[in-house]
Amino acid sequence: MLTIPADGMTLANRITLARIGLIPLFGGFAGAYSRSVSAGKPDERLRRLATAAFFFATLTDGVDGFVARRFDQKSRLGMILDPIADKGLMLIALLTLGLGRWNEGFPAWFPAVVLGRESLVVSGYWALKERRGGVEVKPSPAGKAATLFQLLSMLAVLLGIRKSTVRLLVTTASALTVASGLGYLYDAWKKAGNPTAR
Repeated sequence: MLTIPADGMTLANRITLARIGLIPLFGGFAGAYSRSVSAGKPDERLRRLATAAFFFATLTDGVDGFVARRFDQKSRLGMILDPIADKGLMLIALLTLGLGRWNEGFPAWFPAVVLGRESLVVSGYWALKERRGGVEVKPSPAGKAATLFQLLSMLAVLLGIRKSTVRLLVTTASALTVASGLGYLYDAWKKAGNPTAR
């Protein structure tokens, strides 16, 4: 069994930090590719580099969690770093692909749908925390499915898959995102009316 170092820098946390380090690399490559498209000279090398950075950041998403559970390396630092890695990659990808010149059917309104749901969930969490002193937010099946299709939508754009496929993925992701957001709101409403619920 691996032990947790005094500074909290476990193998799981190092993997998470590597994920965080990939975020600016992805953003830089994706932004540079968008500018090359605007200039009329798309640099496919930049597209491939952006795709690779996004793919590895997404691939290692579950690795750090597995290592933490398998080797008993759960830590407070990891609980802070993991959401930063998750939300940071999602935010940069949404803004870069939604507002950039990727031209593969990724609508500008899609980031608003995803970020709107995230804002509702975070606002609801803090409102309940202020009212009740603490509440546990558990990922729902719809929420997990929404995240999966959000990532698939972004990966489809990065890979240059045809627009009709991207639109189908985006539509599915949007529907699941809205459904999961409503589900979280309903769950929060129930917990607000039940002081013993967590």
